Amino acid sequence: MTEQVLAPTRPAGPRGMTQAFWAMALGAAIALGQALPAPAQTRPTTFADLAEQVSPSVVNITTSTTMAQGTGPQGVVPEGSPFEDFFRDMPTPDGPRRSSALGSGFVISADGYIVTNNHVIEGADEIEVEFFPRDGGPTEMLPAELVGADPNTDIAVLKVEYDEDLPFVSFGDSNAEGARVGDWVMAMGNPLGQGFSVSAGIVSARNRALQGTYDDYIQTDAAINRGNSGGPLFNMDGDVIGVNTAILSPTGGSIGIGFAMSSAVVTRVVDQLIEFGETRRGWLGVRIQDVTPDMVDAIEGLEAARGAMITDVPEGPAMDAGLEAGDVILSFDSQEVENTRELVAIVGNSPVGSEVPLVVLRGGEERDFTVVLGRRETAESAAFPETDEDAPEAPAETTDILGLTLSEVTPQVIEEYDLGTETGLVITAIDPDSEAASKGLLPGDLITEAGQQKVETIGDLQDRVTEARDAGRKSILLLIRRGGDPRFVALTLED
Repeated sequence: MTEQVLAPTRPAGPRGMTQAFWAMALGAAIALGQALPAPAQTRPTTFADLAEQVSPSVVNITTSTTMAQGTGPQGVVPEGSPFEDFFRDMPTPDGPRRSSALGSGFVISADGYIVTNNHVIEGADEIEVEFFPRDGGPTEMLPAELVGADPNTDIAVLKVEYDEDLPFVSFGDSNAEGARVGDWVMAMGNPLGQGFSVSAGIVSARNRALQGTYDDYIQTDAAINRGNSGGPLFNMDGDVIGVNTAILSPTGGSIGIGFAMSSAVVTRVVDQLIEFGETRRGWLGVRIQDVTPDMVDAIEGLEAARGAMITDVPEGPAMDAGLEAGDVILSFDSQEVENTRELVAIVGNSPVGSEVPLVVLRGGEERDFTVVLGRRETAESAAFPETDEDAPEAPAETTDILGLTLSEVTPQVIEEYDLGTETGLVITAIDPDSEAASKGLLPGDLITEAGQQKVETIGDLQDRVTEARDAGRKSILLLIRRGGDPRFVALTLED
């Protein structure tokens, strides 16, 4: 790398006059304390050395999948996704068809472990890895075995066998100091099936979340296209700081908005996949939601919108520790919790079975608890089974309050709304001009708590509203359940 310095343009005129002009200008700048133009930041004049250094560790990946006769090409990512890989169907006259997909990856150890995206290899019957030509020789193709995959982060680990050590790359620091916004980066992979292609750009943003629970993406303007899936994003030291996974594009081609899952996330996943063949994430055993600014006034003792509010506590670690719905988790394992995304990441990165201290806000007071974490992969589906969210039409004979038309739970209502054993007040209609409507409440929703106390009758709700007004509160917190899924909503109290 070389350093380029921007110098001021000299004015036209005789040479002596030019020198005198700059001498006076320099003296004036020093005398008046004015800053002279600063040197430009160090920038690469070429990426050739870096590309030559890391290329032997980057691989192309080809997968084959057997498809039933008469079926079309089946993508390994949702239809229409910008990263839907290319498929080449090879129909046979009277039998199943074979479909092939292309992607990228990189070697992380001399004994042949390879990292790629889960969607590159998901459902594949056969996986082949093509290596960069070494010493001017031909490319080499090796069969690969799947070690393990994690759909939550879209990361997979493969293994190839070779009779000598393979060139490999290491993971680098994707955190604030290791991947600053504006730092140069280089992407490598197999875009559009072209193979071993290099593109360069900068870190455009950090800590991007797309749709996943554990998302922590680096955004870059380095060109990323279909087939780059699973390829590495390098810093200028040749370390991998991200795995190229997705792009944002109305056309399906690169428009300079690409996303690479950060190495901070990938390294933990890869280590577990190699050791166990699967992930083993910590599990607290609660449903949570963000605390929004309009909820602050309704939560005693809370001065700002922070923390993660518990909406449901099934049997599990949190219940065993004494946590309750309505508690606001302020810190976990001595780390302050700003929102639900942060809490999920901290818990998921904590060892299964570890004892963890946490602080919650309950009834206006901070309380200390200790929880023994379970394992998310084996416990979550049993604790939170999927439920039907469809709500039928509302019954008659109801009462209006807070812009809601409510009915107490009766045997008829239980049957009509399929409420099971839940108790509370059923929303049967909503004033379309009310705050409740603007916050997404729907007929069929069940109110089980108001002011963080259980309600079973209209009178219970009216008492909670009166208590909130008497306490000088401007809003009241309602716990709403829809199809069994809970969330808190703050509604402004009417004058």
